[in-house]
Amino acid sequence: MSEVGRIAVIGDRDFCAPFKILGLSVLTPGNPDEARALLAQVVEEKYAICLIQETWLEVLKPEVAELSYRFAPVCVGFSDFRASSESVENLMKELSIKAIGSDALFTRGRKENETR
Repeated sequence: MSEVGRIAVIGDRDFCAPFKILGLSVLTPGNPDEARALLAQVVEEKYAICLIQETWLEVLKPEVAELSYRFAPVCVGFSDFRASSESVENLMKELSIKAIGSDALFTRGRKENETR
């Protein structure tokens, strides 16, 4: 992948290993301190995007909030079948509001025929 558009994935080794096939850099922390160090490495190495598995998203919440004021890396959480996705949804809402000024793309809790 080109130097400009590099993507990192921070998450559990067993779940994130397949991302390597797509050319993404997979970083697998063993504890919260390692997760923080790996996120700092992502910033230092100027990755464009950092995907963070939900199990590590809560641990990295203060660091991700601080990075939200920077252009890059864009940190996006993702969930898997083993966890709920509420924290990922909240992060995506925040990114949506920042990008387009609205969270209209998210409909959780709305009735099927309710308008936005």
